[in-house]
Amino acid sequence: MKFADLLGKDSRELCQMCSDLKREFMNMRILSRTKQDIKTSAIRECRKNIARVKTRLTQLKEKKKQ
Repeated sequence: MKFADLLGKDSRELCQMCSDLKREFMNMRILSRTKQDIKTSAIRECRKNIARVKTRLTQLKEKKKQ
């Protein structure tokens, strides 16, 4: 996911996306802890996607304040 993909979404969609990504991240961590085969790059990418969504949410909140 690129940050440019998030620019057209509203805050409700971003909140939903963030919760989905967090759930996916938690599942990946559980799978990796139980020694099941999962790529560490997928965990890293998921974490970065969560950060991108949170950054865009913060931008939208700051824009509302002005």
